[in-house]
Amino acid sequence: MAVPKRRTSKTRKNKRRTHIKLSAPGMVECPECGEMKLRHRVCPNCGSYNGAEVVNN
Repeated sequence: MAVPKRRTSKTRKNKRRTHIKLSAPGMVECPECGEMKLRHRVCPNCGSYNGAEVVNN
């Protein structure tokens, strides 16, 4: 059975995990009200999508 001879250092462990991280969601500014919103979704502030009002407030 394979057993490590030495303990893996914190630096080596962290180097191996550099690509494991969260990415920020794609936020854009709403053209109607100027609030930040997720792309391709209805604006939660004003209820518009693609220049048209979809949800009544």
